[in-house]
Amino acid sequence: MKLTTTPHDEARPSGTGMPLTPVREIPLKGMRGMIATRMLQSLQTTAQLTHHASAGLGALESLRSRCRERGQVVPSLQDLLLRLVVQTLADFPALNATLEENRIVQHGAVHLGLAIPLPDDLLVAPALFDAQNLSLGQLPAARRTLTERAQAGKLGVRELTGATFTVSNLGRSRVHHFTPILNVPQVAILGIGGMERRAVPSSQGWREETLIGFSLTFDHRAVNGAPAAAFLDALCERIEGLPSDAFDSELSVNDD
Repeated sequence: MKLTTTPHDEARPSGTGMPLTPVREIPLKGMRGMIATRMLQSLQTTAQLTHHASAGLGALESLRSRCRERGQVVPSLQDLLLRLVVQTLADFPALNATLEENRIVQHGAVHLGLAIPLPDDLLVAPALFDAQNLSLGQLPAARRTLTERAQAGKLGVRELTGATFTVSNLGRSRVHHFTPILNVPQVAILGIGGMERRAVPSSQGWREETLIGFSLTFDHRAVNGAPAAAFLDALCERIEGLPSDAFDSELSVNDD
């Protein structure tokens, strides 16, 4: 007996009674097509390498607890991490850079790209301009405004193309490390992964701590492995050694 099928035939589970999901074709055009083209271009035209690291969150939680006790606005972990990333970039100008036409440009200002998911599994990474001038207390409103503009389709070309370093956050997932793709012509992108509890060494032997994962993808044409690793080391040390009063001057008192 000759078995024939049509191009859209699906293997039907035997005896499960489960309905089949209808075939759905999604053309790569419009914004989706543009994103696909840029991702392929990124991988084909750059020498991408990714370093991974983890940092303990005990100091950040202590800072947030202090804010609660003092009646201050309690910053989110995301905003704390973004503030610390921007501060760390000041010591690593090679990562706050772009590479075009065989010319590396190290930027004085940090125009921080924030990966923002959109409906239909689309993604943009517009720039939060001059992020180094934003206090921890100012970050939430600035980030919220940028997100709302992205979701409303009101981003301009300058916002979509002006970032000098990007952060992609999967912190609400179980993905501890991943491999973010460069947003060319930027030479680096930092992925923030999910949190997990682990046993870590201490003076008393071992203790349990919440760790967060970081993944730094960089263009090896512009940045070598050692300075990229030094950036991750410095970021993790800044996170783990942060004094609980580090941002007192940047946070207002909660009126509630």
